[in-house]
Amino acid sequence: SEALFKRNYKEPVLVACTDGVGSKILLARDSGHYDTVGIDLVAMSVNDMLTLGAEPLFFLDYVALNKLEPKRVAQIVAGISAGCRESDCSLIGGETAELPDIYEPNDFDLAGFAVGVVERKKIIDGSEIEPGDVIIGLPSTGLHSNGYALARRLVFKEARLKYDSVVPMIGGPIGDELLRPTRIYVHPILDLLHNYKVKRVVRGMAHITGGGLPGNVDRVVPDGLKAVIRTRSWTIPPIFRYLQSLGVKRDEMFRVFNMGIGYTLVVRPAFAHSIIGRLRRKHQLDALIIGKIEKGATTVELV
Repeated sequence: SEALFKRNYKEPVLVACTDGVGSKILLARDSGHYDTVGIDLVAMSVNDMLTLGAEPLFFLDYVALNKLEPKRVAQIVAGISAGCRESDCSLIGGETAELPDIYEPNDFDLAGFAVGVVERKKIIDGSEIEPGDVIIGLPSTGLHSNGYALARRLVFKEARLKYDSVVPMIGGPIGDELLRPTRIYVHPILDLLHNYKVKRVVRGMAHITGGGLPGNVDRVVPDGLKAVIRTRSWTIPPIFRYLQSLGVKRDEMFRVFNMGIGYTLVVRPAFAHSIIGRLRRKHQLDALIIGKIEKGATTVELV
């Protein structure tokens, strides 16, 4: 708390987010690998918070299960702790609920709650976005934590694969690929906001979760404008190409999955290449321009 007061906020605004991991936890249950879903849990909330320009302060978790198994809970909490460390966010507490009347043996669920802070005049809400602004995409690590109902049906029911089945297109076991933890964007985004704090360079941000690019970028685009996203401007990762090969139409892929872009920024065009260079050089993120803002009625247009 002392460090927080030393930041000399003039008009601090608290930002709170909550989320879960969805049906990705079923992969953890079936594979016996519980350490990565804790990272996912933190990522889903802190990445959402970042879109307003907020800095994460603390995190609380809720773990519900049929029976308290110390080894399994320890793996989950280890992942949560790792996610909090990566976010510079304090894990200050939580609740573990043993609910045999609600959950079947081996079943469990997770929920996370994050609180952060942003100076009121530095809140980023997309209201300053204008035609000509550039959209920068930051790469995801895979599916992150969305689209798993469809992915599980395609992989384990229709393709009849096992967790350890090796998919040549992917180059490894399908289960490992699907359990890759969600990328946490806290350090690179806060670094950008600090580096460009004098001028309002970053005008809008979106965490690409359920709904894909169309369903999330549209949240920050003002009325009368549209985001034109060039879907051929980046290489679609193998996991998404494989899922599409199982019979999913392109439009549905972009509505359900992030398709390799986990986070987007709408920035002033004069600073786009400088921002990309900083993200690549300092944070090893292969950021790139994926679109621009134009006048129009359709909020997001994929071309």
